[in-house]
Amino acid sequence: MVASSSHVHALLVLVLVALAALYVLWRVFRVERGENAPSQAAAGGEVVYLPLPRKITNVSVEEAVLRRRSIREYTKDPVRLEHLAMMLWAACGVTEPKWGLKASPSAGATYPLKVYVVVGEGRVLLEGGGYLRAGVYKYDEYKHLLSLVKPGDLRRELAAAALGQEWVEEAPVDLVVCAIFGRTTSRYGERGRVRYVPMEVGHLGQNVYLMATALGYGAVVVGAFHDDMVQAAIGAGREEVPMYIIPIGVPREPPRSSFEDLWKYIEERRRG
Repeated sequence: MVASSSHVHALLVLVLVALAALYVLWRVFRVERGENAPSQAAAGGEVVYLPLPRKITNVSVEEAVLRRRSIREYTKDPVRLEHLAMMLWAACGVTEPKWGLKASPSAGATYPLKVYVVVGEGRVLLEGGGYLRAGVYKYDEYKHLLSLVKPGDLRRELAAAALGQEWVEEAPVDLVVCAIFGRTTSRYGERGRVRYVPMEVGHLGQNVYLMATALGYGAVVVGAFHDDMVQAAIGAGREEVPMYIIPIGVPREPPRSSFEDLWKYIEERRRG
């Protein structure tokens, strides 16, 4: 009878340990996918619900690829909020609601990238008129909203952190892509740091390029900057490592490539 009681006790302990492990895994799963996470609104005091993702362009993928260029000169025209929403969605928004999968591929669906948005004064036009408040916002891809992190036009500080690259200050909007390496390295080790996360940053950047092109904007990816100064400018967490700054605006000279011009280029080289 004593042995039987010991076995029951051991079994109960194992069950409790298993339940505790499952609970921890469940919590990690929810945090990785942005569920039940603390809202940035408590710190910044403002949340902006973005227009929902939808088809709004008539530009084909082929045309967007053809016209994609790195654009560093912009007009004074603002970025429309509904267009900014689509560029953020293309960057890392949810595209598969059952599992919360995103627009940019990620090794093991670890999703280490977070996007901050630096908005200039009077530079993002709201749907009902007026402008989005200048400041630094953080994109919540699961709720498709922006949370204010820091008020004020921080483009000059961001440009200073980017070695004085003037297009960072002149663009109406700058996206700042940060990586939380631990999300990927915890599963894949050092390969996550040197291979997978940098690949994912490139995937995200190209998605932004193509959506910006389809919407009539220009973008350029910037990698030259002081990490600590960028973190300070946007109010990023210590574990969020800046990887890209992406200025976005209406191009002063839109790209005008055509497939006909491309055909001539290819045919000339075939003859040569």
